[in-house]
Amino acid sequence: MMAATILGNLAQKQGWIGGWADLGGAVLPVNEPATGELMAEVALANPADVRRAAKAAREAQCAWASLPFLDRAAIFRRAVVVLEREQEELASWIVRETGGILPKAQFEIGSVINLLHEAAAMLTQPRGLILPSNEGTLSYARRVPHGVVGVISPFNFPFLLSARALLPALATGNAVVLKPDPRTPVSGGLLHALLFEAAGLPANVLQVLPGEADAGESLVTDPDVTMISFTGSTAAGRRVGELAGKHLKKVALELGGKNSMIILDDADLDAATSCGAFASWMHQGQVCMSAGRHLVHEKIAAEYVKRMTEKAKHLPVGDPYRENVALGPLITAKQVEKVTRIVTESVAAGARLQAGGTAKGLFYSPTVLDGVTPGMAVFREEIFGPVVAVTTFSTDEEAIQLANDTEHGLSAGIISNSLMRARAIAERLNVGLVHINDQTVQDDGLMPMGGRGSSGNGSRHGGPANWDEFTQWQWVTYKNAPPPYPF
Repeated sequence: MMAATILGNLAQKQGWIGGWADLGGAVLPVNEPATGELMAEVALANPADVRRAAKAAREAQCAWASLPFLDRAAIFRRAVVVLEREQEELASWIVRETGGILPKAQFEIGSVINLLHEAAAMLTQPRGLILPSNEGTLSYARRVPHGVVGVISPFNFPFLLSARALLPALATGNAVVLKPDPRTPVSGGLLHALLFEAAGLPANVLQVLPGEADAGESLVTDPDVTMISFTGSTAAGRRVGELAGKHLKKVALELGGKNSMIILDDADLDAATSCGAFASWMHQGQVCMSAGRHLVHEKIAAEYVKRMTEKAKHLPVGDPYRENVALGPLITAKQVEKVTRIVTESVAAGARLQAGGTAKGLFYSPTVLDGVTPGMAVFREEIFGPVVAVTTFSTDEEAIQLANDTEHGLSAGIISNSLMRARAIAERLNVGLVHINDQTVQDDGLMPMGGRGSSGNGSRHGGPANWDEFTQWQWVTYKNAPPPYPF
């Protein structure tokens, strides 16, 4: 079974550079957040490993791009077969390594299956345009791969968010060096190595290197890596963007968010609280699209807070692998400390704690704060924890101003029985994603996903955006004979 194969390989402390191979010698422990149990040990890549992997990927890329397109498509389809066969065991691993509940792990796997189908389908799509030209000349533009794409992926949805860049990058003819987050090196990286090994991907086209910041910086600056796709915090993204710009590399940044749920006074409160609870508490709020602000019309705010508080008090928190719970642990003690600080500072500044606000180990209770104002930490900072922060407004104009009062611009949700009113608000929000009568955490892999401002640099993943991100235009002309020139 695949999970057993993973554990066997991890026990040998191996990494993946075109195949199972020893890395620099350091060991990275993989611990289960819910229990602290050591699940496995994997090799920790260093800058020398990155250099070796990037060079091997560069050497393999041309042959991969030249492989007949149906042969390449078949590899993605075989990966689907393997993933569908092994999904139950892989979901269990993802639950344990990430601290997420089982439906979240199943969503990741189902989404990656869809993305594999999409990657295979990309290979039968047109990749160029015939351009206007004079008689005797053929002029066209075609999409060509960048070469080697470096992918740096996060811990929260590691299997899915690695795949979101990895699969279209491969499909468009690039080789890939993937550096998963060191907190989830298996779900974010080595699972993909195993999957494509089983599917028959040629050697060296994919490299997987679990590593810390030094490995990440080496990947961004490596001369054989021509594009970087980074998903993670805004602070880390600024550093990646700085280094990539210095080395004149294309960079796609999908960063943090301070997203708003806007609840209008004509909203169905049952639907609104259901959407709002999911938007802030799904995966303990550790999602870039989580609702960090609940902007609620003053006429219904008291009832909204009351209903949300009741939900918070009855949602079970615990070990998602061994118990039937709604919320699992946060990823690390450092993250618990951050959430605790933001909540504590906000209460000291005048916010009212209606539910939660307590931690037991890595388990943080679903929390509700009301009376939140724009000067408070919980209004301004990305929380990445299970906190509903309620701010009231009196007019639609005020709701728009509050929602746009942030450097971020990722996602928004609007709940209203008046679609035209909600649409008028949506059109004035500075976000990359907006959902009317739905919540903020949305991702189907078929749409252009990305943010504005400090949520990203305008890059997009998914659907039609994949050709834009993972290829570049090349102009080609053919003439019957060379033309004469005056000198």
